[in-house]
Amino acid sequence: MMSSPIVVKHLTKTFRGTRSSGPVLALDAVNLIVEKGTCMAVVGESGSGKTTLGRIIVGLESADSGTVAVGGRLVSGRATRRERQRRSSQIQMVFQDPQSSLNRRLPVRVAIDEVLRIHSTLGAGPRAERCTELFEQVGLEARHLDALPSELSGGQRQRVAIARALAASPSVIVLDESVAALDVTVQAQILDLLTRLRQEQGLTYLFITHDLTVVQQIADNVVVMRKGAIVERGPTADVLGAPQHPYTQLLLECAPRPGWKPQRGVIRALRDESEKL
Repeated sequence: MMSSPIVVKHLTKTFRGTRSSGPVLALDAVNLIVEKGTCMAVVGESGSGKTTLGRIIVGLESADSGTVAVGGRLVSGRATRRERQRRSSQIQMVFQDPQSSLNRRLPVRVAIDEVLRIHSTLGAGPRAERCTELFEQVGLEARHLDALPSELSGGQRQRVAIARALAASPSVIVLDESVAALDVTVQAQILDLLTRLRQEQGLTYLFITHDLTVVQQIADNVVVMRKGAIVERGPTADVLGAPQHPYTQLLLECAPRPGWKPQRGVIRALRDESEKL
């Protein structure tokens, strides 16, 4: 029986914190299984632990205890260079701000070519052809390859980041607030792109977000995190349609809706109620 792409068991992580605040429990015995070809959303407010979970899964952070397996192989933040390279051919991460990980002085083709040099045996000519193919897959034109990051829009830069992730031919992609900085129209386009790529290439997604509207559009399943722990999980329609945990109900109550206007008194009351949960 083939193992699930992502299996997390009893994952715990504590950050040192400051003298005034003390240690911060970022992850509290988290268990998670993401099945092949599905999209699982991880939602929660800022500080809930969702980004820490994603970073540990891809090996950018080390856990205090517990295990993470990707494609049946254990992940460690202290892996050797060869182990990191092998893992990056299985799992890639797309961040919220692609510009911070692109060299502003170099054409964006360099970012794609660098991944291909590491993860393939292609020569210079075939790599150039593959760069063009990847750009076409994510809805960019060949002329965009020679553009500097500053010459592209936010949506185009995010498409470059997705193309770079695909260049390693991974089976799993972790997307950390990858559409949060985009306007609604571009956001919808990127979500459509991600859905199409998942269907065409059989990809598995771990989609980290605070936006429940986005979750409804892309995720098969959802887990809700609060203070480092998972408080609710299940199919997206069930969790968002009939939430059982008070915190999930609170998140839905705070989610913007058509005609919704923030009212300080209401938001403060909801925040106070959250602290009591």
